Amino acid sequence: MGSQAAQDVESTVAHAVAVLTEATESERDWSRRAGELEWDCRYTLVHIVGDLYAYAGQLASSRMDDYLPVDIEADADATPAEILHAVRAGGAFLTAMVATRPDSARAFHPYGISDPDGFAGMGMVEVMVHMHDLAAGLDLAYRPDPRICARVRARMFPDAPTGFDAWPTLLWCTGRTELPGHPRRVGKWRWQGLPAT
Repeated sequence: MGSQAAQDVESTVAHAVAVLTEATESERDWSRRAGELEWDCRYTLVHIVGDLYAYAGQLASSRMDDYLPVDIEADADATPAEILHAVRAGGAFLTAMVATRPDSARAFHPYGISDPDGFAGMGMVEVMVHMHDLAAGLDLAYRPDPRICARVRARMFPDAPTGFDAWPTLLWCTGRTELPGHPRRVGKWRWQGLPAT
């Protein structure tokens, strides 16, 4: 994906922020569960921030043996509107790292040492699927760009079923729905973070 991946991260995060801005400007209950997750919507939003910062930091550090020993938390009194600023920042950090790190860059992830495209894909999967969860919890309409979704699905889930639209397939890959002839994935699922060979 390369520079395309950086553009895709930027667009994916910008679209998510635009959708979520509606929920911060109207009366929405952010303490509701995010879809079928055990988390509430506010915590899920903070989780997205943590993913974006973590993948950017991991790629910047080139650490090969473990995650960086830092965790992202929001101030207890931070509003969802304020946390959205951190989503924007996390998206910008990951976009910058994916755009500027060489294709040969590698860093640790539990699913295997990955490259800039892999970390871009991880960040976009997290944003997209948790936006699905947030949309359910906050009663919002969300659907990612089908072209970006198709690229993410191809990079992160190369063994996914074919013949279906990319968005429902990505939701199936992440255990959130079933596809015709393919029962819902129950339990753990994982993406392919290893660099394409």
